[in-house]
Amino acid sequence: MEPRCLVAAVSFLEDSVVPDQRNRRRFAIVGGVGALGAADAFFKLVKALPARSASSQADILFEQHPFREEESPGDRGASQNARKIYVFDMIQAFAARHVDTVLLPCFLSHTFIDEIAAEATLPVVNMMEALCDYVRRYHPDVRTLGVLTSDYVRDRGLFERYFPASEWTLRYPADDVQRDCVMPAIYGPDGIKAGCLRGASVEKLLRACEDLAGQGAELILPGFSEIPVVIDVLHERGIPIIDANQIYADYAASGRAAQKARPFKIGVVGGVGPAATVDFMNKIVRNTPAKRDQEHLKVVVEQNPQIPDRTENLLGNGVDPTIALYSTCKKLEADEADIIAIPCNTAHAFVERIQPYLSIPIVNMLFETVEYIKKCCKGRTAVGLLATSGTIGSRVYHDVIVPAGFELIVPDTENQKRVMDAIYGPQGVKAGFTTGQCVDDLMQAMTSLVVRGAEIIVLGCTELPLLVERSDALPVAGKTVVVLDPTDILAKKCVSLGTSSMQRAEYGGE
Repeated sequence: MEPRCLVAAVSFLEDSVVPDQRNRRRFAIVGGVGALGAADAFFKLVKALPARSASSQADILFEQHPFREEESPGDRGASQNARKIYVFDMIQAFAARHVDTVLLPCFLSHTFIDEIAAEATLPVVNMMEALCDYVRRYHPDVRTLGVLTSDYVRDRGLFERYFPASEWTLRYPADDVQRDCVMPAIYGPDGIKAGCLRGASVEKLLRACEDLAGQGAELILPGFSEIPVVIDVLHERGIPIIDANQIYADYAASGRAAQKARPFKIGVVGGVGPAATVDFMNKIVRNTPAKRDQEHLKVVVEQNPQIPDRTENLLGNGVDPTIALYSTCKKLEADEADIIAIPCNTAHAFVERIQPYLSIPIVNMLFETVEYIKKCCKGRTAVGLLATSGTIGSRVYHDVIVPAGFELIVPDTENQKRVMDAIYGPQGVKAGFTTGQCVDDLMQAMTSLVVRGAEIIVLGCTELPLLVERSDALPVAGKTVVVLDPTDILAKKCVSLGTSSMQRAEYGGE
Protein backbone atom coordinates (compact mmCIF):
# COMPACT_ATOMS: atom_id res chain seq x y z
CA MET A 1 0.00 0.00 0.00
CA GLU A 2 1.29 3.46 -0.85
CA PRO A 3 2.27 5.56 2.20
CA ARG A 4 -0.47 8.04 3.01
CA CYS A 5 1.10 11.46 2.66
CA LEU A 6 -0.15 14.88 3.52
CA VAL A 7 -0.03 17.57 0.87
CA ALA A 8 3.59 18.53 0.39
CA ALA A 9 4.50 21.68 -1.48
CA VAL A 10 8.24 22.33 -1.69
CA SER A 11 8.74 25.34 -3.88
CA PHE A 12 9.53 28.97 -4.36
CA LEU A 13 6.63 28.99 -6.81
CA GLU A 14 3.78 31.38 -6.10
CA ASP A 15 0.38 31.64 -7.72
CA SER A 16 1.43 34.96 -9.19
CA VAL A 17 4.82 35.41 -10.80
CA VAL A 18 6.62 38.72 -10.47
CA PRO A 19 7.99 40.23 -13.70
CA ASP A 20 11.69 39.55 -13.01
CA GLN A 21 10.93 35.83 -12.61
CA ARG A 22 9.02 35.36 -15.84
CA ASN A 23 11.98 33.91 -17.74
CA ARG A 24 12.68 31.23 -15.13
CA ARG A 25 11.97 27.63 -15.93
CA ARG A 26 9.19 26.29 -13.74
CA PHE A 27 9.13 22.57 -13.00
CA ALA A 28 6.57 20.49 -11.18
CA ILE A 29 6.87 16.91 -9.93
CA VAL A 30 3.83 14.70 -9.58
CA GLY A 31 4.24 13.05 -6.19
CA GLY A 32 2.12 10.40 -4.57
CA VAL A 33 2.42 7.81 -7.33
CA GLY A 34 5.42 6.42 -5.51
CA ALA A 35 6.16 8.77 -2.62
CA LEU A 36 9.80 7.78 -2.06
CA GLY A 37 10.64 7.71 -5.77
CA ALA A 38 9.06 11.12 -6.36
CA ALA A 39 10.90 12.64 -3.39
CA ASP A 40 14.16 11.18 -4.71
CA ALA A 41 13.46 12.65 -8.15
CA PHE A 42 12.84 16.05 -6.54
CA PHE A 43 16.19 15.93 -4.73
CA LYS A 44 18.00 14.91 -7.90
CA LEU A 45 16.28 17.61 -9.98
CA VAL A 46 17.56 20.22 -7.50
CA LYS A 47 21.08 18.81 -8.00
CA ALA A 48 20.60 18.91 -11.77
CA LEU A 49 19.71 22.61 -11.70
CA PRO A 50 22.71 24.36 -10.12
CA ALA A 51 22.35 28.09 -9.55
CA ARG A 52 24.80 30.80 -8.57
CA SER A 53 22.36 32.34 -6.10
CA ALA A 54 18.95 31.72 -4.61
CA SER A 55 17.43 34.36 -6.87
CA SER A 56 18.59 32.50 -9.99
CA GLN A 57 17.25 29.11 -8.96
CA ALA A 58 14.60 27.45 -11.07
CA ASP A 59 11.16 27.14 -9.53
CA ILE A 60 10.26 23.59 -8.53
CA LEU A 61 6.90 22.48 -7.24
CA PHE A 62 6.64 19.07 -5.56
CA GLU A 63 3.17 18.04 -4.52
CA GLN A 64 1.52 14.80 -3.52
CA HIS A 65 -1.83 13.70 -2.17
CA PRO A 66 -3.12 10.28 -1.10
CA PHE A 67 -5.31 8.54 -3.66
CA ARG A 68 -7.20 5.26 -3.71
CA GLU A 69 -5.59 2.39 -5.56
CA GLU A 70 -5.30 -1.38 -5.27
CA GLU A 71 -3.18 -2.99 -2.55
CA SER A 72 -0.53 -4.04 -5.09
CA PRO A 73 -0.81 -1.67 -8.06
CA GLY A 74 2.04 -3.41 -9.88
CA ASP A 75 0.14 -6.69 -10.24
CA ARG A 76 -0.53 -7.77 -13.80
CA GLY A 77 -4.30 -7.24 -13.58
CA ALA A 78 -4.33 -4.12 -11.39
CA SER A 79 -6.62 -1.26 -12.35
CA GLN A 80 -4.83 2.02 -13.03
CA ASN A 81 -7.98 4.12 -13.34
CA ALA A 82 -7.51 6.01 -10.05
CA ARG A 83 -3.86 6.64 -10.92
CA LYS A 84 -4.78 7.99 -14.36
CA ILE A 85 -7.30 10.47 -12.95
CA TYR A 86 -4.98 11.50 -10.12
CA VAL A 87 -2.10 12.20 -12.52
CA PHE A 88 -4.29 14.10 -14.96
CA ASP A 89 -5.84 16.27 -12.24
CA MET A 90 -2.42 17.06 -10.78
CA ILE A 91 -1.04 18.15 -14.14
CA GLN A 92 -4.05 20.34 -14.87
CA ALA A 93 -3.73 21.94 -11.42
CA PHE A 94 -0.06 22.71 -12.12
CA ALA A 95 -1.10 24.63 -15.24
CA ALA A 96 -2.79 27.28 -13.10
CA ARG A 97 0.46 27.75 -11.16
CA HIS A 98 2.61 28.90 -14.09
CA VAL A 99 4.44 25.58 -14.47
CA ASP A 100 5.97 24.88 -17.89
CA THR A 101 7.47 21.38 -17.40
CA VAL A 102 6.08 18.39 -15.52
CA LEU A 103 8.03 15.35 -14.28
CA LEU A 104 6.17 12.11 -13.63
CA PRO A 105 8.61 9.74 -11.85
CA CYS A 106 6.43 6.65 -12.08
CA PHE A 107 6.85 3.77 -14.51
CA LEU A 108 3.28 2.54 -14.01
CA SER A 109 2.06 5.98 -15.10
CA HIS A 110 4.23 5.85 -18.20
CA THR A 111 2.20 2.91 -19.48
CA PHE A 112 -0.59 5.43 -20.12
CA ILE A 113 1.45 8.60 -20.62
CA ASP A 114 0.23 9.00 -24.21
CA GLU A 115 -3.36 9.12 -22.95
CA ILE A 116 -2.39 11.86 -20.48
CA ALA A 117 -0.27 13.82 -22.95
CA ALA A 118 -3.09 13.92 -25.51
CA GLU A 119 -5.38 15.76 -23.08
CA ALA A 120 -3.15 17.51 -20.54
CA THR A 121 -2.46 21.21 -20.74
CA LEU A 122 1.25 20.94 -19.87
CA PRO A 123 4.05 18.91 -21.43
CA VAL A 124 5.20 15.89 -19.43
CA VAL A 125 8.85 14.88 -19.71
CA ASN A 126 8.93 11.23 -20.73
CA MET A 127 10.99 9.10 -18.34
CA MET A 128 11.40 6.29 -20.85
CA GLU A 129 12.72 8.67 -23.50
CA ALA A 130 15.22 9.91 -20.91
CA LEU A 131 16.47 6.36 -20.28
CA CYS A 132 16.74 5.58 -23.98
CA ASP A 133 18.61 8.84 -24.62
CA TYR A 134 21.04 8.02 -21.78
CA VAL A 135 21.77 4.49 -23.00
CA ARG A 136 22.38 5.73 -26.54
CA ARG A 137 24.73 8.47 -25.33
CA TYR A 138 26.72 6.73 -22.63
CA HIS A 139 26.44 3.02 -23.40
CA PRO A 140 26.39 2.87 -27.21
CA ASP A 141 27.96 -0.59 -27.31
CA VAL A 142 25.53 -2.24 -24.90
CA ARG A 143 23.09 -4.55 -26.64
CA THR A 144 21.64 -6.68 -23.80
CA LEU A 145 19.66 -4.84 -21.14
CA GLY A 146 18.24 -6.26 -17.94
CA VAL A 147 14.97 -4.80 -16.67
CA LEU A 148 13.63 -4.75 -13.11
CA THR A 149 10.00 -3.70 -13.19
CA SER A 150 6.51 -4.66 -12.06
CA ASP A 151 4.36 -7.40 -13.53
CA TYR A 152 2.00 -4.72 -14.82
CA VAL A 153 4.67 -2.71 -16.65
CA ARG A 154 6.25 -5.86 -18.04
CA ASP A 155 2.90 -7.17 -19.25
CA ARG A 156 2.17 -3.85 -21.02
CA GLY A 157 5.48 -3.98 -22.93
CA LEU A 158 6.55 -0.48 -21.82
CA PHE A 159 10.29 -1.11 -22.21
CA GLU A 160 9.79 -2.82 -25.57
CA ARG A 161 8.17 0.35 -26.89
CA TYR A 162 11.29 2.42 -26.22
CA PHE A 163 14.02 -0.20 -26.58
CA PRO A 164 13.08 -2.01 -29.81
CA ALA A 165 14.27 -5.55 -30.55
CA SER A 166 16.05 -4.28 -33.66
CA GLU A 167 18.60 -2.54 -31.40
CA TRP A 168 18.50 -4.24 -27.99
CA THR A 169 17.76 -7.55 -26.36
CA LEU A 170 15.74 -7.15 -23.16
CA ARG A 171 16.08 -9.63 -20.32
CA TYR A 172 13.68 -9.94 -17.40
CA PRO A 173 14.13 -11.99 -14.22
CA ALA A 174 12.98 -15.60 -14.31
CA ASP A 175 9.36 -16.05 -13.31
CA ASP A 176 10.15 -17.39 -9.84
CA VAL A 177 12.65 -14.58 -9.20
CA GLN A 178 10.10 -12.03 -10.35
CA ARG A 179 7.51 -13.53 -8.01
CA ASP A 180 9.70 -14.15 -4.97
CA CYS A 181 12.18 -11.30 -5.19
CA VAL A 182 11.29 -8.36 -7.44
CA MET A 183 7.65 -7.79 -6.48
CA PRO A 184 8.15 -8.36 -2.71
CA ALA A 185 11.25 -6.12 -2.72
CA ILE A 186 9.06 -3.21 -3.73
CA TYR A 187 5.52 -4.00 -2.57
CA GLY A 188 6.05 -6.45 0.32
CA PRO A 189 5.58 -5.60 4.01
CA ASP A 190 9.37 -5.24 4.27
CA GLY A 191 9.65 -3.68 0.82
CA ILE A 192 11.03 -0.32 -0.24
CA LYS A 193 7.59 1.27 -0.55
CA ALA A 194 7.08 0.47 3.13
CA GLY A 195 10.27 2.39 3.93
CA CYS A 196 12.58 -0.63 4.38
CA LEU A 197 15.76 0.54 2.62
CA ARG A 198 18.14 -2.09 4.02
CA GLY A 199 18.04 -5.77 4.66
CA ALA A 200 15.59 -8.12 2.93
CA SER A 201 14.36 -5.69 0.27
CA VAL A 202 17.87 -4.97 -1.02
CA GLU A 203 18.91 -8.62 -0.80
CA LYS A 204 15.94 -9.58 -2.97
CA LEU A 205 16.89 -6.95 -5.55
CA LEU A 206 20.46 -8.29 -5.53
CA ARG A 207 19.20 -11.79 -6.28
CA ALA A 208 17.17 -10.43 -9.18
CA CYS A 209 20.20 -8.54 -10.53
CA GLU A 210 22.33 -11.69 -10.32
CA ASP A 211 19.66 -13.55 -12.28
CA LEU A 212 19.79 -10.88 -15.01
CA ALA A 213 23.59 -10.98 -15.09
CA GLY A 214 23.39 -14.74 -15.54
CA GLN A 215 21.21 -14.13 -18.60
CA GLY A 216 23.88 -11.91 -20.13
CA ALA A 217 22.57 -8.46 -19.15
CA GLU A 218 25.33 -5.88 -19.59
CA LEU A 219 23.37 -3.01 -18.04
CA ILE A 220 20.34 -3.06 -15.74
CA LEU A 221 17.48 -0.57 -16.04
CA PRO A 222 15.26 0.10 -13.02
CA GLY A 223 11.55 0.00 -13.82
CA PHE A 224 10.56 1.28 -10.37
CA SER A 225 11.29 4.84 -9.25
CA GLU A 226 11.97 3.42 -5.77
CA ILE A 227 15.05 1.42 -6.81
CA PRO A 228 17.26 4.53 -7.21
CA VAL A 229 16.62 5.26 -3.52
CA VAL A 230 18.86 2.25 -2.72
CA ILE A 231 21.12 2.61 -5.76
CA ASP A 232 24.27 3.21 -3.68
CA VAL A 233 23.94 -0.15 -1.95
CA LEU A 234 23.53 -1.90 -5.30
CA HIS A 235 26.55 -0.10 -6.74
CA GLU A 236 28.63 -1.12 -3.71
CA ARG A 237 27.86 -4.74 -4.58
CA GLY A 238 29.10 -4.20 -8.13
CA ILE A 239 25.70 -4.18 -9.85
CA PRO A 240 25.79 -2.35 -13.25
CA ILE A 241 22.47 -0.60 -12.65
CA ILE A 242 21.71 2.98 -13.66
CA ASP A 243 20.06 5.69 -11.55
CA ALA A 244 16.83 6.26 -13.44
CA ASN A 245 15.75 9.19 -11.26
CA GLN A 246 19.01 11.10 -11.73
CA ILE A 247 18.94 10.41 -15.46
CA TYR A 248 15.33 11.64 -15.61
CA ALA A 249 16.17 14.81 -13.65
CA ASP A 250 19.23 15.54 -15.81
CA TYR A 251 17.20 15.01 -18.98
CA ALA A 252 14.46 17.38 -17.83
CA ALA A 253 17.00 20.01 -16.76
CA SER A 254 18.92 19.77 -20.04
CA GLY A 255 15.96 20.80 -22.15
CA ARG A 256 16.57 17.89 -24.53
CA ALA A 257 13.10 16.48 -23.90
CA ALA A 258 11.08 16.49 -27.09
CA GLN A 259 8.08 18.78 -26.94
CA LYS A 260 5.07 16.90 -28.23
CA ALA A 261 2.89 18.94 -30.56
CA ARG A 262 -0.45 19.76 -28.98
CA PRO A 263 -3.43 18.81 -31.16
CA PHE A 264 -4.76 21.77 -33.12
CA LYS A 265 -7.96 23.18 -31.66
CA ILE A 266 -10.54 25.48 -33.25
CA GLY A 267 -12.37 27.84 -30.91
CA VAL A 268 -15.88 28.89 -31.93
CA VAL A 269 -17.81 31.86 -30.59
CA GLY A 270 -21.23 30.23 -30.46
CA GLY A 271 -24.73 31.53 -29.95
CA VAL A 272 -24.53 34.31 -32.56
CA GLY A 273 -26.97 32.83 -33.49
CA PRO A 274 -27.46 29.37 -32.08
CA ALA A 275 -28.71 27.75 -35.31
CA ALA A 276 -25.84 29.30 -37.27
CA THR A 277 -23.39 27.78 -34.78
CA VAL A 278 -24.79 24.31 -35.36
CA ASP A 279 -24.64 24.90 -39.12
CA PHE A 280 -21.01 26.04 -38.85
CA MET A 281 -20.02 22.98 -36.81
CA ASN A 282 -21.62 20.76 -39.43
CA LYS A 283 -19.56 22.51 -42.10
CA ILE A 284 -16.33 21.96 -40.17
CA VAL A 285 -17.08 18.24 -39.94
CA ARG A 286 -18.22 18.01 -43.57
CA ASN A 287 -15.11 19.78 -44.87
CA THR A 288 -12.61 17.75 -42.82
CA PRO A 289 -10.84 15.01 -44.82
CA ALA A 290 -11.22 12.32 -42.16
CA LYS A 291 -11.78 8.58 -42.47
CA ARG A 292 -12.37 7.98 -38.77
CA ASP A 293 -13.36 9.94 -35.67
CA GLN A 294 -9.79 10.46 -34.49
CA GLU A 295 -8.79 12.25 -37.71
CA HIS A 296 -11.24 15.10 -37.09
CA LEU A 297 -10.09 18.35 -35.51
CA LYS A 298 -10.57 19.36 -31.92
CA VAL A 299 -13.20 22.07 -31.54
CA VAL A 300 -14.28 23.98 -28.46
CA VAL A 301 -17.51 26.01 -28.62
CA GLU A 302 -18.39 28.70 -26.11
CA GLN A 303 -22.14 28.87 -26.72
CA ASN A 304 -23.17 32.29 -25.48
CA PRO A 305 -26.58 33.35 -26.83
CA GLN A 306 -26.59 36.17 -24.27
CA ILE A 307 -24.11 38.21 -26.31
CA PRO A 308 -26.09 41.42 -27.02
CA ASP A 309 -27.54 41.72 -30.50
CA ARG A 310 -24.90 43.07 -32.84
CA THR A 311 -27.34 44.63 -35.28
CA GLU A 312 -29.27 46.53 -32.61
CA ASN A 313 -26.05 48.06 -31.34
CA LEU A 314 -24.79 49.05 -34.77
CA LEU A 315 -28.14 50.66 -35.53
CA GLY A 316 -27.69 52.77 -32.41
CA ASN A 317 -30.26 51.41 -29.98
CA GLY A 318 -28.69 48.31 -28.43
CA VAL A 319 -26.17 47.26 -25.79
CA ASP A 320 -22.53 47.20 -26.90
CA PRO A 321 -21.54 43.51 -27.37
CA THR A 322 -17.78 44.20 -27.31
CA ILE A 323 -17.14 42.95 -23.77
CA ALA A 324 -19.36 39.89 -24.20
CA LEU A 325 -17.54 38.96 -27.42
CA TYR A 326 -14.17 39.60 -25.80
CA SER A 327 -15.06 37.56 -22.73
CA THR A 328 -16.17 34.66 -24.92
CA CYS A 329 -12.94 34.82 -26.92
CA LYS A 330 -10.86 34.86 -23.72
CA LYS A 331 -12.62 31.69 -22.57
CA LEU A 332 -11.66 30.05 -25.86
CA GLU A 333 -8.11 31.30 -25.39
CA ALA A 334 -8.05 29.77 -21.89
CA ASP A 335 -9.33 26.51 -23.39
CA GLU A 336 -6.17 26.45 -25.54
CA ALA A 337 -7.80 27.16 -28.87
CA ASP A 338 -5.27 27.93 -31.61
CA ILE A 339 -7.64 30.08 -33.65
CA ILE A 340 -11.05 31.65 -33.14
CA ALA A 341 -13.94 31.50 -35.59
CA ILE A 342 -16.96 33.75 -35.21
CA PRO A 343 -19.80 32.45 -37.41
CA CYS A 344 -21.58 35.82 -37.41
CA ASN A 345 -21.00 38.40 -40.10
CA THR A 346 -22.29 41.35 -38.06
CA ALA A 347 -19.98 40.48 -35.14
CA HIS A 348 -17.01 41.12 -37.42
CA ALA A 349 -17.70 44.83 -37.02
CA PHE A 350 -16.26 44.39 -33.51
CA VAL A 351 -13.24 42.21 -34.34
CA GLU A 352 -10.77 45.10 -34.59
CA ARG A 353 -11.78 46.20 -31.09
CA ILE A 354 -10.83 42.91 -29.45
CA GLN A 355 -8.15 41.26 -31.61
CA PRO A 356 -5.26 43.38 -30.20
CA TYR A 357 -6.00 42.02 -26.73
CA LEU A 358 -6.01 38.34 -27.68
CA SER A 359 -2.99 36.04 -28.01
CA ILE A 360 -4.60 33.93 -30.75
CA PRO A 361 -5.96 35.10 -34.10
CA ILE A 362 -9.59 35.50 -35.07
CA VAL A 363 -9.93 34.06 -38.58
CA ASN A 364 -11.72 36.91 -40.33
CA MET A 365 -14.64 35.50 -42.28
CA LEU A 366 -15.00 38.64 -44.39
CA PHE A 367 -11.35 38.67 -45.47
CA GLU A 368 -11.54 34.99 -46.35
CA THR A 369 -14.67 35.60 -48.41
CA VAL A 370 -12.94 38.28 -50.46
CA GLU A 371 -9.94 36.01 -50.98
CA TYR A 372 -12.28 33.30 -52.20
CA ILE A 373 -13.94 35.70 -54.66
CA LYS A 374 -10.57 36.75 -56.06
CA LYS A 375 -9.48 33.16 -56.49
CA CYS A 376 -12.65 31.41 -57.61
CA CYS A 377 -14.87 34.01 -59.25
CA LYS A 378 -12.58 35.39 -61.92
CA GLY A 379 -14.28 37.56 -64.51
CA ARG A 380 -17.07 38.64 -62.15
CA THR A 381 -16.77 42.08 -60.62
CA ALA A 382 -20.18 42.99 -59.14
CA VAL A 383 -20.95 41.61 -55.68
CA GLY A 384 -24.42 41.75 -54.16
CA LEU A 385 -24.65 41.64 -50.36
CA LEU A 386 -27.54 40.17 -48.39
CA ALA A 387 -26.93 40.98 -44.72
CA THR A 388 -28.40 42.62 -41.65
CA SER A 389 -28.86 46.35 -41.62
CA GLY A 390 -26.17 46.48 -38.92
CA THR A 391 -23.64 44.74 -41.14
CA ILE A 392 -24.45 47.01 -44.07
CA GLY A 393 -24.45 50.12 -41.89
CA SER A 394 -21.08 49.22 -40.32
CA ARG A 395 -19.62 48.99 -43.83
CA VAL A 396 -17.41 46.05 -42.81
CA TYR A 397 -18.02 44.36 -46.16
CA HIS A 398 -17.53 47.65 -48.01
CA ASP A 399 -14.14 47.98 -46.33
CA VAL A 400 -12.88 44.64 -47.66
CA ILE A 401 -14.70 44.22 -50.98
CA VAL A 402 -14.32 47.67 -52.56
CA PRO A 403 -10.52 47.99 -51.95
CA ALA A 404 -10.16 44.58 -53.63
CA GLY A 405 -11.49 46.09 -56.85
CA PHE A 406 -15.08 44.88 -56.78
CA GLU A 407 -18.33 46.79 -56.98
CA LEU A 408 -20.59 46.23 -53.97
CA ILE A 409 -24.35 46.36 -54.44
CA VAL A 410 -26.65 46.41 -51.40
CA PRO A 411 -30.46 46.18 -51.35
CA ASP A 412 -32.63 49.28 -51.56
CA THR A 413 -34.76 50.22 -48.56
CA GLU A 414 -37.75 48.05 -49.49
CA ASN A 415 -35.69 44.95 -50.17
CA GLN A 416 -33.48 45.47 -47.12
CA LYS A 417 -36.69 45.30 -45.07
CA ARG A 418 -37.41 41.95 -46.73
CA VAL A 419 -33.95 40.70 -45.73
CA MET A 420 -34.49 41.78 -42.14
CA ASP A 421 -37.90 40.10 -42.08
CA ALA A 422 -36.33 36.91 -43.42
CA ILE A 423 -33.87 37.02 -40.50
CA TYR A 424 -35.70 38.65 -37.59
CA GLY A 425 -39.37 38.53 -38.58
CA PRO A 426 -42.01 36.42 -36.81
CA GLN A 427 -41.68 33.93 -39.68
CA GLY A 428 -37.90 34.48 -39.95
CA VAL A 429 -34.97 32.14 -39.61
CA LYS A 430 -34.04 33.28 -36.08
CA ALA A 431 -37.55 32.26 -35.03
CA GLY A 432 -36.83 28.76 -36.33
CA PHE A 433 -38.35 28.94 -39.83
CA THR A 434 -36.45 27.74 -42.91
CA THR A 435 -39.27 27.58 -45.47
CA GLY A 436 -42.16 29.75 -46.53
CA GLN A 437 -42.27 33.54 -46.25
CA CYS A 438 -38.67 33.94 -45.09
CA VAL A 439 -37.37 32.19 -48.23
CA ASP A 440 -39.71 34.22 -50.45
CA ASP A 441 -38.52 37.49 -48.90
CA LEU A 442 -34.88 36.56 -49.35
CA MET A 443 -35.33 35.50 -52.98
CA GLN A 444 -37.09 38.77 -53.82
CA ALA A 445 -34.20 40.75 -52.32
CA MET A 446 -31.70 38.60 -54.22
CA THR A 447 -33.58 39.08 -57.48
CA SER A 448 -33.46 42.86 -57.04
CA LEU A 449 -29.65 42.70 -56.66
CA VAL A 450 -29.25 40.56 -59.79
CA VAL A 451 -31.48 42.91 -61.79
CA ARG A 452 -29.17 45.73 -60.73
CA GLY A 453 -26.12 43.84 -62.05
CA ALA A 454 -24.91 41.57 -59.22
CA GLU A 455 -22.98 38.56 -60.55
CA ILE A 456 -22.03 37.21 -57.12
CA ILE A 457 -24.32 37.06 -54.09
CA VAL A 458 -22.79 36.97 -50.63
CA LEU A 459 -25.06 35.51 -47.96
CA GLY A 460 -23.70 37.94 -45.40
CA CYS A 461 -25.69 36.71 -42.41
CA THR A 462 -24.85 33.28 -41.02
CA GLU A 463 -28.50 32.26 -40.84
CA LEU A 464 -29.18 32.93 -44.54
CA PRO A 465 -27.46 29.73 -45.79
CA LEU A 466 -30.20 27.92 -43.88
CA LEU A 467 -32.66 29.43 -46.38
CA VAL A 468 -30.64 29.36 -49.63
CA GLU A 469 -27.73 27.04 -50.30
CA ARG A 470 -24.47 28.14 -51.86
CA SER A 471 -24.29 27.62 -55.60
CA ASP A 472 -21.87 28.11 -58.47
CA ALA A 473 -24.71 28.74 -60.92
CA LEU A 474 -28.07 29.65 -59.40
CA PRO A 475 -30.70 30.79 -61.94
CA VAL A 476 -32.01 34.20 -60.86
CA ALA A 477 -33.86 36.76 -63.05
CA GLY A 478 -32.78 35.05 -66.27
CA LYS A 479 -29.12 34.90 -65.27
CA THR A 480 -26.86 32.48 -63.39
CA VAL A 481 -25.13 33.89 -60.34
CA VAL A 482 -22.63 32.56 -57.84
CA VAL A 483 -24.08 32.37 -54.33
CA LEU A 484 -21.42 32.36 -51.62
CA ASP A 485 -21.77 31.12 -48.05
CA PRO A 486 -19.13 32.87 -45.90
CA THR A 487 -19.59 30.36 -43.08
CA ASP A 488 -18.67 27.52 -45.43
CA ILE A 489 -15.63 29.51 -46.60
CA LEU A 490 -14.67 30.15 -42.95
CA ALA A 491 -15.09 26.47 -42.08
CA LYS A 492 -12.86 25.43 -44.97
CA LYS A 493 -10.19 27.93 -43.92
CA CYS A 494 -10.26 26.71 -40.31
CA VAL A 495 -10.02 23.10 -41.45
CA SER A 496 -7.14 23.99 -43.78
CA LEU A 497 -5.24 25.67 -40.94
CA GLY A 498 -5.90 22.73 -38.66
CA THR A 499 -4.93 19.97 -41.06
CA SER A 500 -1.80 21.85 -42.16
CA SER A 501 -0.76 22.21 -38.53
CA MET A 502 -1.34 18.50 -37.88
CA GLN A 503 0.70 17.54 -40.94
CA ARG A 504 3.60 19.75 -39.86
CA ALA A 505 3.53 18.16 -36.41
CA GLU A 506 3.38 14.66 -37.89
CA TYR A 507 6.31 15.20 -40.24
CA GLY A 508 8.39 17.33 -37.88
CA GLY A 509 8.03 20.60 -39.76
CA GLU A 510 8.14 24.07 -38.30
